[in-house]
Amino acid sequence: MRIAVTGGSGKLGKATLIDLRSAGHEVINFDRVADREGVSTIVDFTDYGQTLDAILGVNDRHTGLDAIVHLAAIPAPGILPDAATFQNNMLSTFHVFQSARRAGISRIVYASSETVLGLPFDAAPPYLPVDEEYDTRPESVYSLVKHLEEEMARKFVRWEPELSITALRFSNVMAPQDYAAFADFQDDASLRKWNLWGYIDARDGAQAIRRALETAKPGFEAYIVAAADTVMTRPNDELVAELFPEVNRTTDLGVNDTLLSIAKARRDLGYEPQHSWRDAR
Repeated sequence: MRIAVTGGSGKLGKATLIDLRSAGHEVINFDRVADREGVSTIVDFTDYGQTLDAILGVNDRHTGLDAIVHLAAIPAPGILPDAATFQNNMLSTFHVFQSARRAGISRIVYASSETVLGLPFDAAPPYLPVDEEYDTRPESVYSLVKHLEEEMARKFVRWEPELSITALRFSNVMAPQDYAAFADFQDDASLRKWNLWGYIDARDGAQAIRRALETAKPGFEAYIVAAADTVMTRPNDELVAELFPEVNRTTDLGVNDTLLSIAKARRDLGYEPQHSWRDAR
């Protein structure tokens, strides 16, 4: 496929460019900054005209697309004021979805977020491990936008029955060089309580994106995408007993298995994490 990746110069974006190209796809990076290979097309996604024009075709770069991976966004709460985060992320995603629809592109995979599950879990989750079965619980403007993007995607696919939009609720994205800092978490379980001690290796995030693109069916689906394990060496039973003692457990939690259930992504997408911080030690 010929695929545009928005935000391809970011941590997850770079891994996605490598993965998709290695799989034989033709990939174009749309971002506000050029990637190292100099093949980026500079696009401000808050400008609908620029977004639509880039998706329809860019000189000698491409004359049409088969799919879009939308990763471009303010990546976390607190980086910009709330109103700026809302304006940038909500508008950018609308412009990408609408432009794809106008261009006749029927396959979109985009970055939603684990934050819609209720992060930072100051209010305990309804059960463990968490999954996609309960309603979203945004606790920040950043997360509110992710919730609204998912709702918008549901409406877009109702309007266009052939359109496929897949929301990947990525956990905290890590590159191999980030793993050295994991030692700092081990003495205080509360430091990473906010996302149930989860993470995702950027390379596995890219794998999930590729699998979502290649298995996409018409309609909307959301998937949690996390590593197979937690960031902690302490067993889950200890962590949960200390910080979420009242929460119901729907299954055996395993020793260090992720508490962000990836069962749906495994079942539907064939996603299987290949990387762990434990292998980097």
